[in-house]
Amino acid sequence: MDTTTGAVPVDRASRWERFTALPLTFLSVMFLLVYAAPILWPDLTDSWRRVCEATAVLIWLTFWGDFAARLILAGSRRAFLRDHLFDLTVLVLPVLRPLRALRLITVVLSLSRKAESWARGRLAVYVGATTMLLVLVSALAVLDAERAADGSNITSFDDALWWAAVTITTVGYGDHYPVTGTGRFVALGLMIGGIGLIGFVTGSLATWIVERVSATGPAAPATAEDIAALRAEITALRRQLDRSASPGDGNDLHRWSHATPPAD
Repeated sequence: MDTTTGAVPVDRASRWERFTALPLTFLSVMFLLVYAAPILWPDLTDSWRRVCEATAVLIWLTFWGDFAARLILAGSRRAFLRDHLFDLTVLVLPVLRPLRALRLITVVLSLSRKAESWARGRLAVYVGATTMLLVLVSALAVLDAERAADGSNITSFDDALWWAAVTITTVGYGDHYPVTGTGRFVALGLMIGGIGLIGFVTGSLATWIVERVSATGPAAPATAEDIAALRAEITALRRQLDRSASPGDGNDLHRWSHATPPAD
């Protein structure tokens, strides 16, 4: 019954995700550009700021449309909402202007999902790319929140990028830190998301070093399993010789094939 009722929607949902993968990736990159432009160039004219804001809103509405389409095509809409509750949350909350930085979370999720499919089987590449994206996005978000605040010490993109790198690696020099509520919220998300990513990167590097060192070590001695496998191959060879030997070949080959193998 599940196959009959659920196969078609699941297949349509998969086709939709494959069809929208490239356009949504392009829109995610475009969203980053129009979000970053007013932050990186504060003296941007009002007309260009309005263009960037309008483009960001249109892309955001497109993300909403993609979510609605996947919900409609899902086999079980209740299960889809339960599994994608976080996606729905980061789509709803940025409607409130103080939380507009949460729009970047959807961009990170979208790009990381595409990077996962492109780097399938190469988890280190995927995690490394996601880490760099998280640092970049956090630097933009914290700069947007902090630059105009009283007592702020993050006033340039260089400061924001340095703060993001120091925070995600848990070094925490304390030379730059957020003073606004939004900036601290961004810092909290960066800390939570960065601990696992940086831990995986450093763990993978340590594993690679250990494997390289182990590869140059002495060869391991033969084990009981190796000896048993060798005996099995000798037995199979004997049987093959017995089957292929003809009566006119003489008794020498028959006697040789049944000779006792040398002791271990």
